[in-house]
Amino acid sequence: MIIGIGVDTVDIERFGRQLTRTPALLERLFAPAERELPMHSLAARFAAREALIKALGGSHGLGWHDMEVVRGDDRVPAFAATPGLNREMAARGADRAHLSMTHEAGVATAFVVIEAAIGGSLAGGSGAARSIAGGSAAEPSAEGERS
Repeated sequence: MIIGIGVDTVDIERFGRQLTRTPALLERLFAPAERELPMHSLAARFAAREALIKALGGSHGLGWHDMEVVRGDDRVPAFAATPGLNREMAARGADRAHLSMTHEAGVATAFVVIEAAIGGSLAGGSGAARSIAGGSAAEPSAEGERS
């Protein structure tokens, strides 16, 4: 059952200017493994975080690092199964987040669908020991603050 849907679009050039003007944003918004990515990938990951917040109905107790985007061996993007995100998903009865990201013509866009099992099981299992998208296990990231 779908719990929430979120979408967000980021102007890549504008986002890059913000990061240049305020260098501390890079550490504040992104986990260490994400920080060396090209600007279009950073913009897409920021859009993914914003889309996740919309799908969850708000950020509540989530920090930016709770919403780290990882890629599994199959290159499918997913949110890392961080303690903060696991907690917020469980509070909504959700156990899976589907993520799609793209960048083209100067914009990055992300779509997130939050899903809950019907009858207690989804194909691929719950997200407890896996990335939130049901992929491979992911290391939790450092806690981050959102403001």
